Amino acid sequence: MPHILAIDQGTTSTRAILFDATMTAVASAQEEFTQHFPASGWVEHDPMDLWATTAATCRAAIEKAGGVEVSAIGITNQRETTLVWDRATGRPIHNAIVWQDRRTSALCRRLEAEGFGEVVTDRTGLLLDPYFSGTKLAWLLDNVDGARARAEAGDLVFGTVDSWLVWNLTGGAAHVTDATNAARTMLYDIRKGRWSRTICERLNIPMSMLPEVRDCAADFGETRPDLFGRPIPIRGIAGDQQAATVGQACFEPGMLKSTYGTGCFALINTGDMPVRSHNRLLTTIAYQLDGKPTYALEGSIFIAGAVVQWLRDGLKIIRDAGETQPLAEAADPTQDLVLVPAFTGLGAPYWNAECRGAVFGLTRSSGAEEFARAALESVGYQTRDLLTAMQEDMRRAGGAIPADTASLRVDGGMSASAFAMQFLSDIIGARVDRPKVLETTALGAAWLAGQRVGIYPAQAEFAAQWALDKTFEPAMDEDTRAAKYAAWQRAVQATISV
Repeated sequence: MPHILAIDQGTTSTRAILFDATMTAVASAQEEFTQHFPASGWVEHDPMDLWATTAATCRAAIEKAGGVEVSAIGITNQRETTLVWDRATGRPIHNAIVWQDRRTSALCRRLEAEGFGEVVTDRTGLLLDPYFSGTKLAWLLDNVDGARARAEAGDLVFGTVDSWLVWNLTGGAAHVTDATNAARTMLYDIRKGRWSRTICERLNIPMSMLPEVRDCAADFGETRPDLFGRPIPIRGIAGDQQAATVGQACFEPGMLKSTYGTGCFALINTGDMPVRSHNRLLTTIAYQLDGKPTYALEGSIFIAGAVVQWLRDGLKIIRDAGETQPLAEAADPTQDLVLVPAFTGLGAPYWNAECRGAVFGLTRSSGAEEFARAALESVGYQTRDLLTAMQEDMRRAGGAIPADTASLRVDGGMSASAFAMQFLSDIIGARVDRPKVLETTALGAAWLAGQRVGIYPAQAEFAAQWALDKTFEPAMDEDTRAAKYAAWQRAVQATISV
């Protein structure tokens, strides 16, 4: 039986999952890697950690499955994280600068003051923000000794994590990316489908560094024979949130999904129409097949599952994520702690890179239970911020594409928490649908590769196979919902104003 190997390279760990011909996961392996924080607001990864954990988890998953035939590989990855390496040796010139990193805030403010933000939004659909790859790449060229001269000589290449993995998987034979990852660099014109010379010139980035952009399901090369015993074709790539959109079968305009990993990312399919946001959301590419992009509006929250990691590693009040639910359920209902997890700034719809986290409503009896509840609730509040902005943008677009906010499809690790998902349903006042396959990001990458090589069904049949695990219905009365959300809004504004 043929199998598809999905590589899911995330912010805190790398996973490899083998799917069989029925798209059922049959084996997996996962490895965490070290996070580096060289300064306040700076976040880095060792590029060799990303590659080593990818190679190791792929081998481990194949071994667990008994050495089955792997017909193709699909890759999904943390987006915006920026790497530069030597074209000849494949050696990185610096640590990877992670999407959460805010070191280019001053550069972004200066470019915005010069009026360049409108150029960026018009061409890329993004905001001029440190979140994206463009200013990270400019920083590397300006701050690593000799980097700019080497780049201008054609000796250096740039890539997001997918490009870095493909380069290593193919032994340097392929320097490629897909349209969804390209769309997150702040260097790619999403309407014209090409790198923007205007933006590259303004950031002083040699275009010779940039990878070739292909569809999400395409020929991305073959792995080196020595890695897995024989060459394996790489046939699918999508950034993690776009892969989750595919895995959730959100193929129709108006369909909406939210993924809860390290961050939280909500996307609404807008079809062949790139909708311009008036609420600081992002216009982006949901997926691109057969040369045709499908667009989306996206809201990005920097801290979702990471807030649970903070409870574990920062406050040390839990040992693993599973402890948060019983703690939250035991919290004192008379205490109304509000946690604004702006540890690396606030994402959509605020886009404030400078503010930092805050807790409101503390009393002498506030303890682990109340902190756990506030942490889980913060994710629901932030999701409501995104959905409210999406609804307004869709209305302003003329209602041609309805925002189907009667239901929200969720996935990712935090969606396993019944407490978090019930509060989410309560605070947004809508149904939350959790699928049987929570790892929809990996499934999306697998489907892209599998349908490309003829193993998996076409889009319509794949969508028909989407299966529901559990529905959460809102149980909170409207007055309570309004009061709690108003308290959240006051907390956010107080945090921003500090």
